[in-house]
Amino acid sequence: QVQLVESGGGLVQAGGSLRLSCAASGRTFSDYNMGWFRQAPGKEREFVAAISSSGGTTYYTDSVKGRFTISRDNAKNTVYLQMNSLKPEDTAVYYCARARFGWALRNVNGYNYWGQGTQVTVSS
Repeated sequence: QVQLVESGGGLVQAGGSLRLSCAASGRTFSDYNMGWFRQAPGKEREFVAAISSSGGTTYYTDSVKGRFTISRDNAKNTVYLQMNSLKPEDTAVYYCARARFGWALRNVNGYNYWGQGTQVTVSS
């Protein structure tokens, strides 16, 4: 059974930074693409960023390009999301997820394992 555990969320002022971490169990972490999603109250879960299994390719939703950076350390079974220049509209619960093979990485249905989420709140 795969377990994903996020950490690093919190309350930050607009313009500030946070670094989210997602630790994965299992010995095959490096075989899978990974993604970050977020869900604000009353809204659907939305794609934020994804990274290929090797870490060589990354993908971002337009609203976070230039501000967020996804990375991974396969030796530590961990994926990260560095969030800079945070805005109040970034407030949400952030989830990491493990991708299914062959699915589009921006599609929430393309992931079959999810963490419990970590709250990020950006005050204005």
